[in-house]
Amino acid sequence: MKNLFFIVLICVFVACGGSKKAIQNTTPDEHTTTEKKENPPTVTVPVEEKAPDTTIEKVEPEEEVEEVLPQQKETMTPKEDPKTGIIEAFNHQSWNDLLQKHVSATGTVRYIGFKQDYLVLKSYLEALRKNIPAENWSKSDVLAYWINVYNAFTVKLILDNYPIKSIKDIKEPWDLRFFKLGNKWYTLNDVEHRILRKMGDPRIHFGINCASISCPPLLNKAFTAQNVDHELEKLTIDFINDTKRNTITPSSVQLSKIFTWFAKDFKTEGSLIHFLNKYSRITINSNAKKSFKKYNWNLNE
Repeated sequence: MKNLFFIVLICVFVACGGSKKAIQNTTPDEHTTTEKKENPPTVTVPVEEKAPDTTIEKVEPEEEVEEVLPQQKETMTPKEDPKTGIIEAFNHQSWNDLLQKHVSATGTVRYIGFKQDYLVLKSYLEALRKNIPAENWSKSDVLAYWINVYNAFTVKLILDNYPIKSIKDIKEPWDLRFFKLGNKWYTLNDVEHRILRKMGDPRIHFGINCASISCPPLLNKAFTAQNVDHELEKLTIDFINDTKRNTITPSSVQLSKIFTWFAKDFKTEGSLIHFLNKYSRITINSNAKKSFKKYNWNLNE
């Protein structure tokens, strides 16, 4: 009996030990809640908040910025005539300064000097581009503007091709569409034939300069609203009575080819002789013989 009891006791002990081990190895079922370890949150730093790089950044050279010259500031500012109190629509002072500096009283042009002052000229040309004539401009302002445009851009054309012996060394110089005013591109022929000649004043032919010896001399001052009428009148008188360009007697005249190229412009109030007699110091007979001189296209320097 004792032996039987002892056997039963051993069996119970073995059964209890196995159950404990089974419980320890059991996988929790779907109803068993187990706390999961969460991953640490990822922090995204905005680009603008990142610490700056401590390395030295290579700085690219900035686009070259031209100095705003005093002449350019003056050009952009309308000028008041101290005598009349009239305010010009456009101030041509920087162009006037260049002409005074690089053009002689007889019209000889020092293109090398213009080349040395090219930034000043460029500033003036840029001011012309940004300030085209408006409806409220006077006729004198408009006339002065376009004559100065023609002369200044002719100088630029020569400088862009310098050194040369003649403007005619440039292919089709008067038909090159090389400058812009406002939003439109122009040629020298556009300015002369489609603008200036249509203003109905034949004296413009003695104010614009084609960079050649036989041309009317380049005036060594800028045209302005105040002086354009007076200067054109003086230039016309001087040109017609210049014996290098015209030979005048009462019975015959040897004239510049300007008077045949633009004959129509000089006949709006009568004959060519009638126009010449308005300015000539020698009275020309109405039936005087006319001939025309050879034109010298060599550069006016």
